[in-house]
Amino acid sequence: MNAEHLERLTQALHRARPRLSHTHELKFKPVFGAVAGYVHHHIFISCGNFGLALKLPPGRCTALLAEQGCKPLRYFPNGHIKKNYVVLPGRITGNAVLFKALVNESIAYVVQ
Repeated sequence: MNAEHLERLTQALHRARPRLSHTHELKFKPVFGAVAGYVHHHIFISCGNFGLALKLPPGRCTALLAEQGCKPLRYFPNGHIKKNYVVLPGRITGNAVLFKALVNESIAYVVQ
């Protein structure tokens, strides 16, 4: 597992949801050279060379992809687009309130 991606992912989640591992079953696994975060066996976040991506409801994905800096997730440059994932720019991941809301929305979406 890529230690750099894991560190970036765990730090981002700790800032957004410091007690997440106390309230949900949280695991990390390697996926296509990246690191994926799972809650209750469902992937909800991924971190790799592409940046940090969240799995979100289709409507939220569409809205975010219309914003500058957001892009669809591709694990490989010419690979297929992962459905319902958005790679978030630093202005979103760095906004504690917004990023926490998106993490919460992602968790609710995948665990439903």
